[in-house]
Amino acid sequence: VPGVRFAPRPRRAEARGAGMTTAQPRLLVAAAASGSGKTTIVCGLLAALYRRGLRVVGYKVGPDYIDPGFHRAAGHCEVLSLDTWLTPPAVMKGLFARTSRGADVAVAEGVMGLYDGGRGGVSSSAEIAKLLGLPVVLVVDARSMGQSAAAVALGFREYDRSVDLHGVILNRLGSASHRDTIAEALERVGIPLLGAVMRDEALALPERHLGLVPEAETHDAAQLDRIREAVERGVDVEALLAVARSAPPLPLPPEGARHRAAKDVRIAVARDLAFSFYYPDSLSALEDRGAELVPFSPMQDETLPEADGVILGGGFPERFAEELAANVTMRRSVARAAERGVPILAECGGMMYLCRSITDMEGAAFEMAGVLPASCRMQHRLEAVGYVEARALRDTVLGPAGTLLRGHEFHFSAMTPEAEDFPWAFRVERKRTGAAHSGGYARGNVLASYLHLNLAGLPDAADSFLARCRAFRSASAGGR
Repeated sequence: VPGVRFAPRPRRAEARGAGMTTAQPRLLVAAAASGSGKTTIVCGLLAALYRRGLRVVGYKVGPDYIDPGFHRAAGHCEVLSLDTWLTPPAVMKGLFARTSRGADVAVAEGVMGLYDGGRGGVSSSAEIAKLLGLPVVLVVDARSMGQSAAAVALGFREYDRSVDLHGVILNRLGSASHRDTIAEALERVGIPLLGAVMRDEALALPERHLGLVPEAETHDAAQLDRIREAVERGVDVEALLAVARSAPPLPLPPEGARHRAAKDVRIAVARDLAFSFYYPDSLSALEDRGAELVPFSPMQDETLPEADGVILGGGFPERFAEELAANVTMRRSVARAAERGVPILAECGGMMYLCRSITDMEGAAFEMAGVLPASCRMQHRLEAVGYVEARALRDTVLGPAGTLLRGHEFHFSAMTPEAEDFPWAFRVERKRTGAAHSGGYARGNVLASYLHLNLAGLPDAADSFLARCRAFRSASAGGR
């Protein structure tokens, strides 16, 4: 789904100029640490709210693509990212105001632990909560803990009192007595208990090397129902709604009228089980600028659709390498498009597809599109994760040499050049460590790298890509 199209309802104050505020009901479900089960809790909550007939909109803090898929399925709603590295804070605040308008409640899931993010806490759940005035509910995994769970919650509340922490949901409890022990301790330190979910392996969501298996691959409605039932049994949903409605008025940045340009350029966007990692607001940034987005499947379609540009997003091409390799006509179609000068932007999994081959974790090699003189091999350890800055070493479809882009990397594969004069696209600096390396490929109208980008936060890059696409359209035989 390229963008958000909620029909506005005259409900609360809306942002149209300086000094405007909103009292949109909203809350953030955070956790003490990764793996605490906050995605499961959020899915159950969204499903419960939807079942009550409420119109919800979901958000995920940070650069995650996978959790939002489960949120969408559970809440039957659009889900967007909240990230102050990939989008400037003012842009993020405007995005939240625009997309939450008209919903009965906005529910955001945090990232990692409440105070974890990039270096200095950038784009942490706590930072987002303070910027957007989000009341916070903390999920604590209570396995192997008794009263210590209350001490954890107390520490999280006291660490930064400007974070509006309203209470705790205990997860993975072993028994009613286990719950009561922690509830008594929470009462002593004045932290409300808003829910208690018992340990149940049947509620677990499937995982693999990049985290959860995408919902599109599992699509288990019965599992989401089990999660909803567990949350409705153990969590005080009405109390959470009261928390959401307690959110203070939120000052909003000025927002002019949002106009979408007339569609004058067609962009083919890879959308299937192998390529599903897209930020809706990133694609909307292209639509706002006059792009018609045309989905296609590198796994199933015979050839590229007629288009003036191509975007190959991230995903799991290694998981579907056999199917991608077997679709010879599509691989040739993509290679011919690159030869013809069609602007191509490929991120992470999309870059892997453009290589000569992908070798999976079992050591099997599969032929790919062959646009890049390079090969990709899956590793058994994480190769890179975290926010990065990438400075262009040459002109690319996203801007001239010297352009600085903010992005995120998360991959288990390694790309190996197979040409001496390999045209590296970027000098990439990891923001957590300061380590720098050459990355990506840029030649002609092809740009491929491990970078995940949000074009809503990179308006000049979005304009540059569409300018290349329009130039290609004009230069093509007679146009259309």
